[in-house]
Order: sequence, then structure tokens, then C-alpha cells
Amino acid sequence: MLNRHSEHAFQQLALVLGDQLNARHSWWQEVIPNRLVVMVEAAEEASYVRHHRQKVLAFFAAMRNFAQALADKGHTVLYLTLDNPQNPGSITTTLSALVEQLEPHLVTLQEPDEYRLQQALETWQNEHSAVAMKWCSSEHFMTERTVLVDWFGERKSYLMESFYRRMRQQTGYLMDTANKPLGGKWNFDKANRNALPQDASIPAPLLFANDVTELDQMLNARGIETLGEVNPKQLLWPTTRRQSRELLNHFLTTCLPNFGLYQDALTDRGWSLFHSRISFALNSKMLSPAEVVERAIDYWQAHQDEIDLAQIEGFVRQIIGWREFIRAIYWQQMPAYAELNFFDHNRPLPEFYWTGKTHMKCLRESIEQSLEYAYAHHIQRLMVTGNFALLSGINPDALDAWYLGIYIDAIEWVEMPNTRGMSQYADGGLLATKPYVSSGNYIDKMSDYCGSCHYDVKQKTGAKACPFNSLYWHFIDRHRDKLAGNHRMSLILKQWEKRDPSQRQALLNQAEQYLEQINTL
Repeated sequence: MLNRHSEHAFQQLALVLGDQLNARHSWWQEVIPNRLVVMVEAAEEASYVRHHRQKVLAFFAAMRNFAQALADKGHTVLYLTLDNPQNPGSITTTLSALVEQLEPHLVTLQEPDEYRLQQALETWQNEHSAVAMKWCSSEHFMTERTVLVDWFGERKSYLMESFYRRMRQQTGYLMDTANKPLGGKWNFDKANRNALPQDASIPAPLLFANDVTELDQMLNARGIETLGEVNPKQLLWPTTRRQSRELLNHFLTTCLPNFGLYQDALTDRGWSLFHSRISFALNSKMLSPAEVVERAIDYWQAHQDEIDLAQIEGFVRQIIGWREFIRAIYWQQMPAYAELNFFDHNRPLPEFYWTGKTHMKCLRESIEQSLEYAYAHHIQRLMVTGNFALLSGINPDALDAWYLGIYIDAIEWVEMPNTRGMSQYADGGLLATKPYVSSGNYIDKMSDYCGSCHYDVKQKTGAKACPFNSLYWHFIDRHRDKLAGNHRMSLILKQWEKRDPSQRQALLNQAEQYLEQINTL
């Protein structure tokens, strides 16, 4: 396995996973002559769910670029490509082979962000107890895995808003004094819920043109099954730290002035809108949350004549509030979290989630965009694809696998709480304070989809009635016992109970009809 390095006596192995591409990590501040850095394009990582092709290509391309950057700085790197005959396809099997061959004194690991990898590596450690192992921080996140208990103690549920305020106080970001936020308000979310005006100008997204043809051919040769579309000569996602910083800078100079204002908007006039699209760069650790937030605040402070506080606050909240909070929920609740199914939903995922072939324009636009770009923004995920799945009673396991596979930025620690918790309420309220469900009215208010849809958003029953309308009330009716204890749902439940019985039955009948023909909607 180490023919070209066999003359060296490597006393230390340092494993780097595909989402640990942190050039600022303390490991890289000096070259250690007897340390071998190990990176593996593992077949099991490329296929444990069916990933979007752009996702696999982007991770492998970014890994190769990172390995080359380390080598250029003098670090000794063993990089096993997917098609290397000596690559067993497994990270732990690779470690076993190297330990047997090199007999190192120490194996160093950065803490994985996915529970399954943590378990796999801990199991490997127990099976190789004769080898000294050292676990290190990935030096990426701003909080520890145990932050929720550390700050708030053991609770049945936690409020992101409380966490976010504590984060602002801890970091000093956007604070007037130690306990007073700039502008006198902790968040400006109410100012960030606007639909996109018809005359609004949408900036052209910054797209890269990374040629990954060789990687694409390798995936074919190795039989890696993927989903979605790609132009292998022009992979649009950043695969280096330099490109990642370019994308961040583009967001600040071009999109930040209107980011918060239209961050919830849905439209068929553009797929990127004013969003940063840096989540892949962040989740692979080519960018760090601290540098992103500090760069954004610095830019805002120098351009307050064109960027108001609501725009920068909305962005900072996503990074230091939601992202860190989601990670803390994941590590506190796993592995039980992966089994939660509060509503006992078990319907299979509709076929159109894989093809985009549906008459519902909001779903068609969101899914086709996801298949084309491996990307959809948070409202498309939460209030379109997620909303429909929850209303329809889709098994959260199936939806988890779909979200984890289709999106460029999907790593389980961030995908699962967002899907199983925020989107599907499968955790029964541990993460969200209520189920995020809506009829077609919300989508109509926030989008320009409904005007040209096959279905009529104003109709609740009938052949052309928007499916969201009857499915919404069907969801409320079938889960009224479980929703009764949620004060945020009490008004809706009362509205349902006050409806004429014949109207209720008509809506339920309509929903049942749609559920029976769900794959042809």
C-alpha cells in the first residue's frame, strides 16, 4: 500500500475525513517528518445513501485539492483514490492495513461530525487497543457537542432563540453592550419574510467551472450509483479554499444587501436568489463559521449605507444560531434521534421526488432545481418538499435518505435534525415549537408558483383543487389528539372543530383521493 513511502518510518498516522478540509487546523502549522497524513475516497462513503452526483464529485475534488495543498506545504500524504487497487473501500479497513504495515506509535483522529463514523472509529479503536490513539477537535465549530446541557441543563426541549442570544453574548457579535443587542432587538425575522416583487432584479450567481471529467469517469467505472444531473466539465461548486472565499465575497458584495429581505422568497425566476450558497464550503470545512461571520460583519460595518441591520442579523443568525444549535441537538440526541417518528408516519416517498414529474408547480420547481443543482434553499426544503411530505404522512426514514442524498451540503449532523425535527416534527417538539405545515395559501403568498400551476390554490375541493389545501386539514384531523397539547396549534384545531361537518368530510374525502393517487399528482 505504501510502495513510494516505504523507506520512511512513519511513527504517526493522521486520518483526515472528507469533511475535514480545514487548512487552518493546528495540525498543519508545522511539518512533522514522521507523520503520514491519510485520506481515502471510500466507496462506502459514496454509497451509504444514493447521493447526488455533484455531491460525490465535489467532495472528492475538494479532498484531492486539499491533499495536494498539504503536499505542496511539505506534509507527507497518502491519498487513496476510489479506483486505487489498494483501496479497500472502507476507512477503518484502510486504517487496519496501514497499522499492520507501518506499526505506528500513534494514530491521531479529528472528531467526526457524523455519529455513524464516530461509532465506526471507536469500534476500530477498541479492536486495536494496542495502538495509541489521540482524538482531536476539528477546530471548526464555535461550541462543544455538549453545549446545550452545559448552558441550559437537561431539558425535554430547547429554544433556538435562547441559544442564539447566548451565542451573541458569548461572541460579542452584533452587540451594543455585553447584554444589549445592536438595534435593541435580538432578531429581525419579521422583516425577513417577504415575497420577491415582480420587478426585483436577481443577481447572477457566481458559478465555478471545475473540470471533474476524470472523477466522473471513475464513478462510472466503479459503479457508484448517484442521482441528479451534472456537467462534469463545469462543476459549479467550490472545491478549494480560494474558490470558497470567492463565493463568500460574492455574497457579501452582491447578495447581502437584500439577503434577509427575501431569504424566504420562492420563485421560478432564479434558483440562487440572494443566498450565499456557502453551506458546502462550510460543511466540508474549507470555510470556518467564525471567519464567515467576522468577514460579513466587517463588510456590513463598512457598507451600512447600503446594508441594513436586518440583513446582516439574518445571516449571522443562520451561522451562529441555527447551524450551531442543530449540531448540538444532533449530538445530544443520537442515536435515538434517528428512530423518532412522533406521528407514526409510514407512507413511501412519492416517485416524483426522484424525477420532479408532478403537476404541482411548487414541488416540480423545487425538485427539478434540486436535481439540476444539488441545491434548494431552506424554505423550498421546509415549506415545499418537507411540508408536502409531512402532510402526506411520509416515513421520516425515507425523507431523511432523500435529503441526505440530494443536497450538496447534506451531512447527517445538519441534515437529520433539520429533516426529522424541524421539517417533519418526528421528534415531537424537541427542536421545533410546532409542526411546520401550511395549506397552499402560504406558498401562494411567498411565491410566484401558484399563478401558473395545474392546480388552483384557491380551490379546496374538486379536480383542480390545490392538494396542499385538503392535505393540510387531513393532517390536522388525523393528528388532533397529538396536536391538542400544543398551544401554538390550538387556534387551528378550534377552526377545524367549528367547520360544518359536511365541509370537513368533503376536505377529508378530497385528501384521501389525493393520497390514493399520490404518485400521479
